[in-house]
Amino acid sequence: MGGSTNTIDLGRLGLSSGEGAKLTPAVALDAIELGGQRYTAPGQVADARLDVSRMTTGYALKLRFDTRLDGPCMRCLEPAGHELSIEAREVDQPGGGDDLRSPYLDGDELNVGSWARDALVLALPVQILCTDECRGLCSICGENLNENPEHAHEREPDPRWAKLSELRLD
Repeated sequence: MGGSTNTIDLGRLGLSSGEGAKLTPAVALDAIELGGQRYTAPGQVADARLDVSRMTTGYALKLRFDTRLDGPCMRCLEPAGHELSIEAREVDQPGGGDDLRSPYLDGDELNVGSWARDALVLALPVQILCTDECRGLCSICGENLNENPEHAHEREPDPRWAKLSELRLD
């Protein structure tokens, strides 16, 4: 397929019950915002592999793609990236209840763009870091602790002992 796509008409495949097809759509990936920070996939298009199997009443679908998300490290705000391999499955069987209905399929129209985005978000790590050993920023002054691991501040005196500082022993 040329260009990127967000929807695929599965009815045009002409599959009968028990038949399957393998497609390789280029899926447009929207930027993702986490914690007020923006993460994007380079080129913002993923070359996906889509397996479609026609059942008696509906479809079984499998979507796979690899991508990389780039954006700021969640600890130190330096550039960070994370490689992801996505694999998602959907079943759409009309009349089988809500558990067997895919929110991405409307009739024979598959919204592969929304499905890919949701699968990407579900596969994200808890934190996107520049390195696993990232020390983050100083909570007092904001200095990058990766660049200055010896950075420290003098501790504030305990307020319970504040009156002792007024004591004069002359």
